[in-house]
This record gives sequence, structure tokens and C-alpha cells, in this order.
Amino acid sequence: MQTQTLLELSGAIALIAPAALLTVLGLTPLFGIRLGERITSFVTQVSVVIGLIGCVGVLAIMLITDQRQVPIELGDWVAIEQQHFHFHLKFVFDRLSVPFAIMTFVLCGTVGAFTRAYLHRDPGYQRFFLFYAVFFLGMVISTLAGTIETLFLGWELVGLSSALLIAFFQDRQSPVRNGLRVWIVYRIADAAFLIAALLLHHLTGAGDFEGLMGTGPWPEGVASIAAQPALVVGLLLLVAAAGKSGMVPFSGWLPRAMEGPTPSSAVFYGALSIHLGTYLLLRVSPLLDVSFPLQIAVVTVGAITAIYGGLTSRVQTDVKTALGFASLTQVGIITVEIGLGLRYLALIHIIGHALLRTLQLLRAPSLLKDYFNLEDAIGGGLPRAAVSDSGGGSADRWAWLYRACNERGYLDSMLYRMFARPIVKFFQWSGRIEERWTQFLSNGDSPKTP
Repeated sequence: MQTQTLLELSGAIALIAPAALLTVLGLTPLFGIRLGERITSFVTQVSVVIGLIGCVGVLAIMLITDQRQVPIELGDWVAIEQQHFHFHLKFVFDRLSVPFAIMTFVLCGTVGAFTRAYLHRDPGYQRFFLFYAVFFLGMVISTLAGTIETLFLGWELVGLSSALLIAFFQDRQSPVRNGLRVWIVYRIADAAFLIAALLLHHLTGAGDFEGLMGTGPWPEGVASIAAQPALVVGLLLLVAAAGKSGMVPFSGWLPRAMEGPTPSSAVFYGALSIHLGTYLLLRVSPLLDVSFPLQIAVVTVGAITAIYGGLTSRVQTDVKTALGFASLTQVGIITVEIGLGLRYLALIHIIGHALLRTLQLLRAPSLLKDYFNLEDAIGGGLPRAAVSDSGGGSADRWAWLYRACNERGYLDSMLYRMFARPIVKFFQWSGRIEERWTQFLSNGDSPKTP
């Protein structure tokens, strides 16, 4: 009994710490209190350390007592009996969520400490940490979620903070436009996620992952639904994962996401957010065991994404975008591993890749400065690798591939034509309708449909 109490207390600490950070950073401006940079950074680091201690405490107790799954129930927050729907808030600490949660605390703490110096005296310093707190809470909720609706809550917080941080530099038009475009792509992925959640409620009567995967701990759970429903739900969740992780055909938004500050690029598109789609696939991986076509779909999407990211990263002209597409390559490989049933390998791959890519992206701002300093020190340009010319017009034969990679596979323009432009046009049309009706109600003029 005492051990179970310690487990629940440690788990509650891991959940409360990011929520307390968001509360402090979000409510203080409403009361006219402006926190200084040192206080903001101190509060952030304290919340990360406390949450990390709680999460490590859960891991230690689980290892000592040989427990593989620790649920924390918070009950139904919304219940609609007529529709047989309820929003059940539940968190689960197991062999998948605990390592991912510890990685989240470590990397968020690292990026928070880096940002203190990187954005020193920037006018948007407080705004960055507020969005950072939204992301931090969203990642912890998504990672520890025990129901699909709880995971969707964290999923939405991560997406919202992502779009806001892409548009962080509000004095320029390009970041704001790119943030909007990324948000539109996220809406597509979230729509697929919502449909999958509704189907799961219809099939199992609840959104609990145990109802979908059985009562066995991850990854030993067995899906409790038939092959055909598993294929439908799995494909919808694959679309959601592809949109969140930037996999093909949704990869066009990835270079636009690099408009944000380097710390957000590192923690979002090098470390955590870009792996959230693969984490979702790992969480529902028992579905793959009952549907061979779903396995083929996952492996195919992962392989195409890996090839696309590997080719595209080689022709990028800026460090952040090249690293972003290099991250996409690894995400594709991880997705293939999940499709092949190599779940522990995929989890280890995610953790190792996230740590490495965070280091590379945080190093990117000073890399060019060091490069130029080195050139000044030696009094000339650094020697470059010799480029062999095989002759025979081989360069012309591969020019089409270079152009396609340089244009990022034309996926960005495709997403704009198919999704972004129709949505933007619809809201522009709705705005004109609203404006004409407003004029009619105020002046009595007959409204005209534009």
C-alpha cells in the first residue's frame, strides 16, 4: 500500500510540475505582474527538475517492485450518456511512457537553459517561455496519456505551441504566414485523429488504450478488435502520425517550421514534436499484429519518408533545414522499424536520435560564426572536397532529381493547392459575407453575395 502511494505521489509530481509552470507564466501577466528573465528561467528550471525527479522516482519504484504498468485515474471529466461518450482522464506509466517522459524533461530543461542566453533581452522573451510551457505540458500529457482523448489533449497543446512559435517573430510576414500553413496541415492530421478516437469509442465503448490493446503491458498487449476495424483505425492514426511528424505526403511544412527561434526548432523538429507521431504508432502498435495490410502501409510510408528526407537534406543551403530533413530521414527509418515489429529498437532509436539532433540544432547558430573565424585565422577559405566529373552528361541525367529535391518534392505547393488555399479562400469568402451582412444590419442595405 505504501509503495502504491509513493508511485502515485511521484507520478502526480511529474504531471503537476509542467501544469504549475504554465499556470505561473500564464496568470502573472493577467495580474499585471511582469517576471524578469532570471525569475522566468529559474521557475522554468525548477519545474523541469521537480518533474524529472518525480518521473525518475516512478521508474526507480517500478524497477524495485517489478511493476510494468502504473495507472493514475482522474475520473470522467465529461460524460454524455445518450451518445455513450465520456472524456476519461487517465495517465499510465509503463515501459514506453516513462523513458519518453524522462527524455522530455531532460531535453526541455536543456533547451530552457540554452534559451536563457539565446533570447537574452529579446522583446519576446516572456512570450517564448509561455509558449514553451504550453508545449512542455502538452508533451508530458501526450507521453503519459492512458486514453486516446487524453493523448489528443496533449497533442493539441503541442500543435498550438508549434504554430505559435513558428510565428514567433511577428514583425515579419513570412513567419506568420508559415505558422498558419503549418497549422492548416496539423488540422488535417487532427481530423484523422478525432475520427479514429470516435471509432475507438464506437468499437470498444471507451477511449482507454487498454480497451484497444488488451490488459497486457506494452508491448505485450494484444489488440481486442478484429482485423478490418484495426486496419481502418490504424490507417487514420497513421495519417495523424504522418501529419504531426512531417512524413510524406505532409513533409512540405517542415522547412516552414524553421522560421521559429533555434531553441524551438531544436526541441520541436529535432527532438520531441517530430517524434510524437512515431510515439503514437508505438502506443497503438498491437494493431499492427492483427492487420498485415496496416503493417505494409506503415513500412511503405516510413521507407518513402526516409528516402525523401535523405535526398532532400543533401541539397539544402541552410543548416537548420538540412538538419530538419535529416531528422525526417531518421523518423522514416523509425517508422519502418515500428512496422516490422522492432518496437524496443524503435524506442531506443527515438531517444538516441532526439539527443543527437538537439545538440546539432543548438550548435547551429554558432557553427557558421566558428567557420568564418577559422577562415580569418588561416587567411583564406577552407579546403573543399574535390568533386569528380565523370563526364558523359551524367550531371544532365540527374538534373531532374536535383531540381525535385531542391523544390522539396513539390510537396509544399501540393499541400497549398489541395488544402491550404481552399481553406484560406473559404474563410476569406466567409469574411466578406459577414462584412456585407454587418453593413446590411447597420445601414439597411440589401446584402449581396460575393
